[in-house]
Amino acid sequence: MRRCPSRIGNMMSHPILTRALLSPLVWSFGLASLGACGESADSSDNAGQDPPSNDQSDDDDDDNAAGDDDDDDNGATDDAGGEDSSGGEDSSGGEDSSGGDDSGGGEDPSGDDDSSDDDDDDDDDDDDDDDNAADEDDPKWDIGEYPEDEPPPEGPRKIDLLFVIDNSGSMGEEQRNLAKNFPYLIQQLRALNQDDALADADINIMVTTTDLGHTSCYGTTPEAGDAVVTGCNERIESFAGQGNNPDAFAACTDVCESDVNIADGRPYINFQGEIDNVDDVDDADVNDDGVDDDSVAQALACLGPQGIDGCGLESPLEAMLQAIDPDAPHNKGDEPFLRDESLLAIAIVTDEADCSVDEMTNPELFDPNGDKEFWEIEPISEQAQLSSAICWNAGVDCEPNGDGTYECESVDGQLRPVSRYADYLNYLIEKKDREVVMLGIVGIPLVTEHATIPPYQPTAGGIFDLEYRDWVDGMYPDGDILPVDWNLDPRRDAAYQEFAFGIGPGCTGETEGGEFTGQGIPPRRVRDVCESLNREEDGEKEIRCCMESICDTDFSNAIRCLTGLIQHVE
Repeated sequence: MRRCPSRIGNMMSHPILTRALLSPLVWSFGLASLGACGESADSSDNAGQDPPSNDQSDDDDDDNAAGDDDDDDNGATDDAGGEDSSGGEDSSGGEDSSGGDDSGGGEDPSGDDDSSDDDDDDDDDDDDDDDNAADEDDPKWDIGEYPEDEPPPEGPRKIDLLFVIDNSGSMGEEQRNLAKNFPYLIQQLRALNQDDALADADINIMVTTTDLGHTSCYGTTPEAGDAVVTGCNERIESFAGQGNNPDAFAACTDVCESDVNIADGRPYINFQGEIDNVDDVDDADVNDDGVDDDSVAQALACLGPQGIDGCGLESPLEAMLQAIDPDAPHNKGDEPFLRDESLLAIAIVTDEADCSVDEMTNPELFDPNGDKEFWEIEPISEQAQLSSAICWNAGVDCEPNGDGTYECESVDGQLRPVSRYADYLNYLIEKKDREVVMLGIVGIPLVTEHATIPPYQPTAGGIFDLEYRDWVDGMYPDGDILPVDWNLDPRRDAAYQEFAFGIGPGCTGETEGGEFTGQGIPPRRVRDVCESLNREEDGEKEIRCCMESICDTDFSNAIRCLTGLIQHVE
């Protein structure tokens, strides 16, 4: 049973989640409609390119490659919903069920010796057929074809690291947090050189946003998976607040006094040992941690903050897929971002649920003249209005537990299928021998414990404590309404938040001084894709997915887990 978008009540909106809805494009709808910007915009129309669509049957999507039945990805059970969604098994990994083998094997079922002789004569043809069968049976996506397999060259290990960063209106504080931890990331990546397998690693780092463009988002300039190549000071106007969202200039200026840029025209940072492609500047402590940061760390701290003027219908999964499309301009030529023989590490940073949608094939989902099946009722007008809740309602199905919580799982049919993303990443692992790992900094409770050895994955709190539930009236901590929202308009209650987001918050961020950094919506779809990368063989778990809380005031543990994953899969 899908949670029905039909709640009526008073009006409300919380700092992080509501601010995400208040992107410039949504302002034309008015305040209630601003809630429309949640996480469901993957219109490749606006992106300026044809969005990928999975040619495989959507019926296959039920497998979801995400292992919704298994939460053992992090070695524990999801107490929130009783569901097991770790996807720790390989079966969903985008594998070719035929294995590329000729199931007949050229054998005569009758066992006739003469037939066997004939088969011997045709050995070469059978081998060719097997090769062709494997090629034909490989999954198909409407992105560029992956290059033919080649033996990996000798030399230093290559690591290609992609950041997909939410640039909607609510993400100012989170981007500031992330930027302060970018120098720590470079320190950790350089420390990997102590591992023989990663000595002198050749590392690419590319940044894109969750903005794919959407017809409901006016005036944005969607990256659509393309690289952001300029420092944040050059883009400083994108940090200006929209509506009730405060300015977020500090997300840039606190760590980047003046831009340190990529110096050679490539759309990504590259470094290997002491060689790099960024401006040569003196070491400086840009994040006040007592450690001087080199030019690469300073460049990433300037490149990483993305501003808060992006589409509020975030599409991190589709942005990720477009970014690793072999045919994307930044992946072609003599110096591509994504290299054939590299380890691929992906980090998705967002406070809302994924809403990757193909508006060309499914235009009715956000059509104000359509049936509005997945729209929520705006409490004041008591009319169905555009909001981010459409993204949750269209992409997730929830069954009540009877205690105010729900068991929720991803569903296909309205948004792009989860299997589109999980299958492709697992295809790279299983068929192309590429190591793939993923970090999600998303709307889940704070992690309270981590493993003490690589990959340093969460072992308590976080995803294990996540509950899918409705919003609760009352000011936090008695309810879910943050003081800034409560004081802004007392009508902004739980009913309005349900209208705005469709599901209760997965986390609430609060500093030691009692200031609130915002709230985050549970990442059901992103979680499924991430957890599908995990493996289990002979009782041994191989962790390739790490999920940390967007509400954490320090992302250093998330960075440590990301580099731990890179080290672990080696």
